[in-house]
Amino acid sequence: MSTVRTTDYHTAGEPFRIVDLTGGAGSGAPAVPGDTVAERCATAIGPGGSGTAPRRSALDDVRRLLVREPRGHAGMYGGFVVPPDDDGAHFGVLFWHKDGYSTACGHGTMALGAWAVDTGRVPAPHDGDVQVRIDVPSGRVAATVHRDGGRTTGVTFRNVPARVAARKVPVATTLGLAEADIAHAGACYASVAARDLGLEVSRAALPGLVRAGREIRAALATHPATWHPDGPLLSGVYGVVLYEELPDTPFGPHQRNVTVFADGQTDRSPCGSGTSARLALLAEDGRLGAGEDLLHESVVGTVFTGRILDGGVTEVTGTAYRTGEHTFTVDPHDALGTGFLL
Repeated sequence: MSTVRTTDYHTAGEPFRIVDLTGGAGSGAPAVPGDTVAERCATAIGPGGSGTAPRRSALDDVRRLLVREPRGHAGMYGGFVVPPDDDGAHFGVLFWHKDGYSTACGHGTMALGAWAVDTGRVPAPHDGDVQVRIDVPSGRVAATVHRDGGRTTGVTFRNVPARVAARKVPVATTLGLAEADIAHAGACYASVAARDLGLEVSRAALPGLVRAGREIRAALATHPATWHPDGPLLSGVYGVVLYEELPDTPFGPHQRNVTVFADGQTDRSPCGSGTSARLALLAEDGRLGAGEDLLHESVVGTVFTGRILDGGVTEVTGTAYRTGEHTFTVDPHDALGTGFLL
């Protein structure tokens, strides 16, 4: 590895760094063996590894290079574009972050939809909508790209079905006892009301929110509700959604959240798949019905709107914008190699 090429986007403030592995050696990253995206994800993680502790490999060295300083940062997120499972999808993707790999990523799916249209990979109308179908480790998802006047004005992410696994699970933290609601939405999320821990969802409160998120994730690591019937790849708490209630809008509930995922990484967006988990919980509570939307804010003030459809399918709408194209290099004499995390 000496050169890696990326295209970068942000979705509601959360970065997404794209490396296209389907164009031969042009990306600078190696191909990933496997017949499906889920198999490729397992290959990327490596034998004996886990989503947050993958084995070292040539491919994982590329991930490390792109999420670590001085080329990245601890909040970086991205994906390797790979072939789809079959011709029903336009392409597949392996999602990654500073600690490893994830099975779902709503903000990344939105960014990929915009990227696919921007690059001409998926033809799009001057005005109207086009659907980009993407295979991810948790299944097939879709990004409907909305166009007006020849530009992309928004993207709607349609997730795999979300389901509630457990309610009011007691969890002890150093900030006090809280109750967690657990839902699966492509990845497993635990939702906790921030006020139960004496916190508000704000930038000033981030150190306490991250601390609570890490503790809750660790406390629920072996809880049976976090197990997914499709196996360990989809099991275990991936993210903790710490939320607060805001006054309802005329269209439905209004909440603000920060999602702490992996080993203390903070989602700058309202979290796409985390929003899906919130939608499933609100629908079960009777707070979100047909034709109603959740207005979901992030800790930086950006917004997603979400709705639930038949069969637990959720849709989340937001915006995604390209931030740059990069060619990263590694000098063979550079002692820092793939970099470091602070």
